[in-house]
Amino acid sequence: MKKVLTVGVYDYFHLGHLRLFKQCKEHGDYLIVAVQDGDFILKYKPNANVLYTTAQRIELIKSLREVDEVTIYRNVDEDIKNIDFDIFAVGEDQKHEGFQKAISWCKDNNKEVVTLKRTPGICSSDIKKTLKK
Repeated sequence: MKKVLTVGVYDYFHLGHLRLFKQCKEHGDYLIVAVQDGDFILKYKPNANVLYTTAQRIELIKSLREVDEVTIYRNVDEDIKNIDFDIFAVGEDQKHEGFQKAISWCKDNNKEVVTLKRTPGICSSDIKKTLKK
């Protein structure tokens, strides 16, 4: 059985997130979704407008049939070392330093890395802007 791991905030849940999870399942049999801890987000982005608590986002993600397991992460490059997976699935927009370190760790530890396409025209930032109007 191949286990796929993907990580993200998953606040303002939308169709793009669902399609991401479906893409993940095309690469493996078992999908682990790591949701970023809300307190950690606010520690580094104190003005972030986080809609759902960590527990609420976990409940939402767990309810999806594509998802087999949900866990919490804080630092992607550190926390993936403690998760049992075979394939690390990242979105094409996940390019910050933590993801680059995580990808390097995966390559050094015989973990496959796949980059998944975004759903055109759908993103959380646009949803936030629309809701502010």
